[in-house]
Amino acid sequence: MTSSLKKYKPGKIRERNEEAILKAAEHEFVLNGFKGTSVQAIADRAGLPKANIHYYFKNKDNLYRAVLEYITQLWNEVLANISADDDPAQVLYDFIRTKVELSYTHPRASKLFAMEIIQGAPHIREYIRMDMRQWVRSKTRVFEEWMAAGKMDKVDPVHLIFMIWSTTQHYADFETQVLTLMNRAEYEPEDIENITRFLAQVILKGCGLKPPF
Repeated sequence: MTSSLKKYKPGKIRERNEEAILKAAEHEFVLNGFKGTSVQAIADRAGLPKANIHYYFKNKDNLYRAVLEYITQLWNEVLANISADDDPAQVLYDFIRTKVELSYTHPRASKLFAMEIIQGAPHIREYIRMDMRQWVRSKTRVFEEWMAAGKMDKVDPVHLIFMIWSTTQHYADFETQVLTLMNRAEYEPEDIENITRFLAQVILKGCGLKPPF
């Protein structure tokens, strides 16, 4: 009888294990904070031996940083390959839509990132200074090319990115407040659609763009 493990390549097994560990770590760090979270608790939640955590991430510090960097990559991936030839209205709409959807699907990760930043980013300050700063600079150059070509109004591109980050993440970071005021137990698909369209309409019109819907 052929073992089911042969269906998977080693790389796929590693990928699944790392994903399980990241999800479990995200949950534990949000519940208990960095200091209150143990590697054993993460391993138990992931359903993997504690040794696997150390094998993939070496220690708790590395795992914590990996969780935070993973969510920023998810947030910003939609802008990874944008260029001056792209339609700014479509790009910004896709960015807003992706961020709102991730606030719905990954609310714990957003809360964890917010907690880290409020505390002064003790674990990812270098990541912000190097990787995130470079990412922002590369995207603002494209935004400035759109403005120079008359594709959108002249606005501060850095503050535009900040605005999209903050307005979309609000629905995850302040989930309890938002849901209570909206008289909801949880977000429904139509809420996500309505939030996306509202933010896109306000932000894109402020940039002199027509929302693509």
